[in-house]
Amino acid sequence: MKAKFNIQKTLGFIYLLVMVSLSSCTDDLNITPKDDQTILSEDLFKDESSYKRVLGGIYANLALTGTDGAESSNLKNIDAGTSQFGRVLLYTQTLAADQMIWSYENDPGTREIQRNIWTAQNPLLLGMFSRAHLSVALANNFLRETTDEALDSRGVSESTRNDIVAYRAEARLMRAMAFYYLMDLFGKANFTDENTPLNSQPEVYERSQLFSFIESELKDIDADLISSRQNEYGRADKSVAYMILAKIYLNAEVYLQDDNSADKDRYDDCISYCEKIIGGGYILASNYLHNFMADNNTNSAVNEIIFPIVSDGVTTQNYGPTTVMINGSVGSLEINGAEVGVGDSGWGGALRVRKQFAELWGAAFDSDDRNTIISGERNIDIDDISNKDSGYIIQKYSNATSTGDFGADKTFVDTDFPLYRLADVYLMYAEAHLRGGGGSLSTAVDYINALRTRANNPNTISSGDLALDFILDERSRELHWEAHRRQDLIRYKRYTGGNYNWAWKGNGSNGIAIPSDFDVYPIPESSIAANPNLTQNDGY
Repeated sequence: MKAKFNIQKTLGFIYLLVMVSLSSCTDDLNITPKDDQTILSEDLFKDESSYKRVLGGIYANLALTGTDGAESSNLKNIDAGTSQFGRVLLYTQTLAADQMIWSYENDPGTREIQRNIWTAQNPLLLGMFSRAHLSVALANNFLRETTDEALDSRGVSESTRNDIVAYRAEARLMRAMAFYYLMDLFGKANFTDENTPLNSQPEVYERSQLFSFIESELKDIDADLISSRQNEYGRADKSVAYMILAKIYLNAEVYLQDDNSADKDRYDDCISYCEKIIGGGYILASNYLHNFMADNNTNSAVNEIIFPIVSDGVTTQNYGPTTVMINGSVGSLEINGAEVGVGDSGWGGALRVRKQFAELWGAAFDSDDRNTIISGERNIDIDDISNKDSGYIIQKYSNATSTGDFGADKTFVDTDFPLYRLADVYLMYAEAHLRGGGGSLSTAVDYINALRTRANNPNTISSGDLALDFILDERSRELHWEAHRRQDLIRYKRYTGGNYNWAWKGNGSNGIAIPSDFDVYPIPESSIAANPNLTQNDGY
């Protein structure tokens, strides 16, 4: 069993506390508080260890979808497979871009996402919007139950109160992270915090308001967060906050483009927070693929992964991103499931790569550990998405361990999803430097070469090779299938429009232009129905 923050034992507590007292405003999924929780909370918190377990439930919402196994969902009228946080994040950031294809287009919402023809009725978008808002609601509930007044009324001991300082900071960080993804994907969100009156209609924050809140919130909690690499594995520390800050600063020109009063050039701040993370003691895993194996919580990847979505094949069974990618990557022709620790046939060729991603790997990357493409007798083109035998496959993620063993279950994997890791920080530093954020050119080159050297690629670069287009391609090679690509292409102005097309973009086999409105997703219709303050994004 994995030695990690024990989220699997906390989920029942958090949903006992919250799901009894939180419900939708209507029959959809606009998660807002409904009733006061005083009596329930008093019973729950008689045991002071419950505070940590309830905190664990906020983390559990990233990994699990319900209390009754992988098929259960605590979001009303939403299937578990369309609302697991990591999975819908992967779909909205990766499946919707130029790296991945899903064969079974009868799965609700996938056809529209990967062909860039989504609408406000897409169930995957509803799942992402609702799951992120549930993270906000869970954090708000925890913060209401841990005020000085609440702790005084229960006579909570001084030692527990000292621990709760960090717990509250972590809850605020998880709330800020949820708002970060809502800002990035949807451009707006229902905004509530612990001071929002119960039963009130949430106000709506637009992108610039969310940006300001996330920035100020993460800075405000810095002193109370546990230092980098000093928290339990699976819990957030200062570097997780720094990572989100670095990312919002790198993308500030996107997020603040409609705010004429904002300082949109924040690349110097991105550099500063990258330096804070690098100074926090993280180092690259000794082997690139250790980051994506079943023991990535204990092998050398533990030194590189800044924040994971935890997975355990026995106690946290769910259809999350690593279970999907490992089972889905088993080839329909190759039947290579035994190599990666799942059933021989996996999910029968569910996942392949698009031509444009496959073409990033030329002769210079033949020996590169990041190149896990399996071409065999396959055609690089995918003319028919349902033809599982066309298109290359990859074998990046695995349910095998670095010591030659396998995860405990042959479907639900032990592999944690590396939501944030140091390699991304190195690449952000290099890009922010090229965009005028300061830092050092030689340092940026060293960081890129460190990634290549770690991958056993002898083709290191010099300062003359470092350019923005190079960074975009290198990000795809280093970070593919890690839920970053859509954001990267938008920042480079290559997502919408027609100046860069990829296979099946816009529902054309060779790719066609899509409207600029698709740089953000639509607000789910049922969420608008639940909150009259929400308005639809342009173009939908």
